[in-house]
Amino acid sequence: MDGFDAEREHAKTKFIPPCLYYTCLESPAIQSNKSVSSALTKEESSSSDHVSTRRVLMTLLCVPVSPGNSRLIWANSRNIGLWIDRIVPQWIFHMRLNLVLDSDLYLLHVEERKIMKVGPPNWHKACFVPTKSDAHIVAFRGWLRKYSGGQLDWGAEFSKALPPTPSREQLMDRYWSHVVNCSSCSVAYKGFHVLEVVLQILSIVLIGIPTAINHGLMRSVDGRITVVSMAVLCFAASRWLSFFIYKTFHFHDYKHAFC
Repeated sequence: MDGFDAEREHAKTKFIPPCLYYTCLESPAIQSNKSVSSALTKEESSSSDHVSTRRVLMTLLCVPVSPGNSRLIWANSRNIGLWIDRIVPQWIFHMRLNLVLDSDLYLLHVEERKIMKVGPPNWHKACFVPTKSDAHIVAFRGWLRKYSGGQLDWGAEFSKALPPTPSREQLMDRYWSHVVNCSSCSVAYKGFHVLEVVLQILSIVLIGIPTAINHGLMRSVDGRITVVSMAVLCFAASRWLSFFIYKTFHFHDYKHAFC
């Protein structure tokens, strides 16, 4: 079945039916050949310089699993900045990408229902696609109309009706859709939870010290204030960490202009 290719400045994209789509960003960079022999002339040395292409490839595999639900499998690869992977944990890259997915997910959810309302053959009446970058959407819709009548045929397993719209928290859930199945994110999630509990326990212990000890440092007002202040800071840090865990690994709401 025919797919399509698209090109724009420093970028190439390709759709391979039925579910594979990738984008390759390219940027040429001149790199000098440092191993030139001293016997070469300046002209020969300059001609030995070569141009290498810096590439970033994003591959998306989007598999429909039921009406209104798809499984998205993605992968990134590049030949630049590889040292970053040795310093920055993978879960940080994953959560940053989730910000992009969250920005699109609710929009696509709403648009899918608008398209079903006007009918898949009339999808253009529910979507405004005026820019050059929208050509990919038009091309995909053309392919879907040509080979599947504009919509998926679920056969007898599912009805064509879309499921009810869930809450935003359920729709953009990160934990069950990604964190549970990702080794890097799940390890980070458990580690932050342990740190949260440790901070809570430490705040309780520090509060109890002034009442349990009545001699030495605890006789001074400054000592008591210091310990109580540390307890408050630990408790505040645990509360902030709890908010960070929820917003990063469970649900991060995205405010859309049309909502």
